[in-house]
Amino acid sequence: MERSYKAQKVIDRLGQKLNRQVVGSLVACVHCGNCTDSCHYVLANPDDPTYAPAWKGDRLRKIFKKHFDWTGRVVPWWVGAKSPETDADLEELKDIVFGKCTNCRRCTMNCPMGVDFATFNRLTRGLLVHVGIMPEGVAVVSKDQWELGNQMGVLKEDYIDTVEWMSDELVDEVGDDKAAIPIDKSDVEVMYTINPREAKYDPRTISDAAKIFWAAGESYTMPSEGWDMTNFGLFSGDDELGGTVSRRVYEKAQALRAKKVVISECGHGYRSTLCEGANWAQFDVDFVMESSVQTMLRYIKEGKIKVDKSLNISSYTYHDSCNFARSCGMTEEPRELLNLVVSDFREMYPNRAENYCCTGGGGAMSMTEYTPQRLKSARVKADQLKATGAKVVVTSCHNCVDGLTDLIKHYGLDMEVTQLVNLVANSLLVEKAAEVPEAEHAVSTTLAFAGRTILVVDDEADARRFIATVLEDNGATVLQAVDGDEALQMMRDKKPDLVTLDLSMPGKDGGRVFEEIRNDSELSGARVCIITGKPELRRLIYERPVREPEGYINKPIQEDVLVSNLRRILELTNKAA
Repeated sequence: MERSYKAQKVIDRLGQKLNRQVVGSLVACVHCGNCTDSCHYVLANPDDPTYAPAWKGDRLRKIFKKHFDWTGRVVPWWVGAKSPETDADLEELKDIVFGKCTNCRRCTMNCPMGVDFATFNRLTRGLLVHVGIMPEGVAVVSKDQWELGNQMGVLKEDYIDTVEWMSDELVDEVGDDKAAIPIDKSDVEVMYTINPREAKYDPRTISDAAKIFWAAGESYTMPSEGWDMTNFGLFSGDDELGGTVSRRVYEKAQALRAKKVVISECGHGYRSTLCEGANWAQFDVDFVMESSVQTMLRYIKEGKIKVDKSLNISSYTYHDSCNFARSCGMTEEPRELLNLVVSDFREMYPNRAENYCCTGGGGAMSMTEYTPQRLKSARVKADQLKATGAKVVVTSCHNCVDGLTDLIKHYGLDMEVTQLVNLVANSLLVEKAAEVPEAEHAVSTTLAFAGRTILVVDDEADARRFIATVLEDNGATVLQAVDGDEALQMMRDKKPDLVTLDLSMPGKDGGRVFEEIRNDSELSGARVCIITGKPELRRLIYERPVREPEGYINKPIQEDVLVSNLRRILELTNKAA
C-alpha cells in the first residue's frame, strides 16, 4: 500500500522536531506501569488499557522506532516499529493524543525514568496539526488566535468597549476618577494582560484587578493589542502559533516601555508567556514577567493594600492548575495569598504537584466530541472536591474555572468556583464612595428582574455563567440547563417566566427544543429568547411552523443588550419609552 501524503508529511515532520528531551523520553520508557495509576483517565476507566500513558506514548514511539531508531531497523518486530500508512491511521492517532490526554503531566511526575509523556503527546498533536488533522474546536480557536489576535475571536473594539465599561463602573463604585482603567499608557510599571474569556464572559475579573491596582496606587496600563496572554500553541503543539502569540505580548510591552508584564490568573497563559514563549518566538525578553497572584501577594506584604478576611465568609479549598503547579512550580504563593483573604481554608488531597487535573486542560474544553469521556474521567476530580466539604473551590486558572464548573454541574456538587482576584477584591479595605442621590437612580435597571425566574439554556459553561451573572445582578432567580432534555424537564418542574435558549447544542439542538416547547400544551405559552453565536441559524427558527420566539440576541452578548431585550420580553420596559 502506498503511504498517504499526510502520513509521509507526519513522518518527515517528526524528523525535524526530534530533540534531546523528546528522544530521551521516547527511549527511556521501560513500561514499568508506575504512570498508570497517576492518570485520571485510567482511574475512571480501569478496564480500558488504551488510556494508560505508556500505551498512548507507544503510538508515537512505534513511528520513532520505525524511522529514526536503529532498533527499528534491526529488530522491528521486537520493538513494535510501525508506520502510519493512511489518513485513517492519523485520525485514530488524533483521537488518542487529543481525546485521551490533557497533557497534565501527572504521569511525568511519577515516572522513575523521567519520561515526559506530555511533551511528546504535545509533539504528536503538532505533527497532526501540521497536516490539518485536529478536532474542529482546535482549528477554530487557532484560526481566531492567528487572525484576530486572541483565542476567543474578540474584536478589538469589543475588547476596548468592555474595558471602558468596567472602567466606568469602577469609577462609579469607588467614587474616584483615578480608578479609571488606562489603555495604552506608556512608561508604566505594569502592563496587565488577560485571558480573552475575561473580556468575553467574565469582565468582573477585569474590574476586580483594576480595583486592586487602584488601591495599591500602581502605575499600570492595559494594552489595546497583545493583551491575550493565553496561547493555544501550547495545546495544539503548533510552535509557530506559540511564537507568534507570545511575540505580540512582548512587542507591545516594549512599545509601551512597561517595566513588568503581569499575567492574570491563567495556568497555561502563565506557562506559555513566562516559561515557553520566548523560546518559541526566539525573543530576547528584557522586562520582568510575573503572575498576578505574586503581584497581589506582594501588595499585601508591602502594605500597599489592606484586606479583611472576614469579608469572605464561606469555606474554601484550592485547586492547583496543572500548568501552575506541575509545569511552573507555583504552589505556595496561591495558598499564602488565600490564607490572607479567607478564614476557612480546607486543603484537598492530593495537592500541589500531585493534584488531579480539572479535566479541562490541554484545550479539552474546545473539543466537544470528547466531552463524554472528559466528564467521565472527571469523576476522580469530583470525588476529590467533595471530600473537602468546602463550598467554594478557588483556582488561579480560567481554564480550570470552566473545567471545574462543568464537572460540578455534571456530578451535582454543592460548590461554586472563584478565583483569587475575586476574593482579594472582595476583601479590600478602601474608603467607600460617596452616596449617589436617589434621584440619579431613576432609570436604574439594577433590579430589573426582581421576582422573576429565568432559565438559561446553553452547553457552554462560560456563556451560562455570563448570562446568569448579569441576570442575578439584576434581581432574577436563575436556573441553568446544559442541554435540551434538561431544559424541557426544568420548564415543566419550575415554570420559569422566561427561557434564554442557545441553538447550537450537542444532542437535541435548540431548534428542536424550541419547536417542542411550542407544540407542548403545557409549555407553549413560555416566553423564549433565542441566543446564538451562529446568526446564520436564525432562519431555521423563523421558518419553523410554530409561533416565533419573543426575542433573539446574537453572541457575543453585551450586558445592556441582554437586559433591555429581556425586559422588553417580560413587558417591564417603560411604556412611555
